[in-house]
Amino acid sequence: MLHSGMNPPFSLERFLKICEELIPEKDFQLLNTLPQAEAYSEKQARHPTVQGWIEFDSGLRNELVRTRASRKHVDPGKYVRSDGYSGSSLMPVALAAQRNPSVIDAEKMLDETRWKALEELAFGHYFDLEFLITYAYKLMILERWEKIRNADKAALLEQTLHN
Repeated sequence: MLHSGMNPPFSLERFLKICEELIPEKDFQLLNTLPQAEAYSEKQARHPTVQGWIEFDSGLRNELVRTRASRKHVDPGKYVRSDGYSGSSLMPVALAAQRNPSVIDAEKMLDETRWKALEELAFGHYFDLEFLITYAYKLMILERWEKIRNADKAALLEQTLHN
């Protein structure tokens, strides 16, 4: 089991290699091609769990766009994606992240919200395709934080100061 904030037990690549040997080819292809945020808008038939994730994550990203656009007095219309969840429950999270003076703490807050959404998508699923999909997305979150923890902070600061 994965827990938010832990070190990933193995890489997404290793997870996929294990799955390739144990699940049907069609399911493996779906897992191996899970869309990332930059590919959410591609129109294609999607598994309901993948579609649920895309709608949630796009909705969260849309709320972040709206809060940032409001702060800068810019029209968010050209940045908002139409395929996102449109409920108002994400607005407080986006607003709290926007107002957080620590970028790292704000990102943690957003990823904890994403984690909870994945937990909800996985609820009632045990070692089926839906579980594997949410597990893969959770691994992606954990890998992202591992990269952040292992980043050369001095080099990043130097790069930021010179740009």
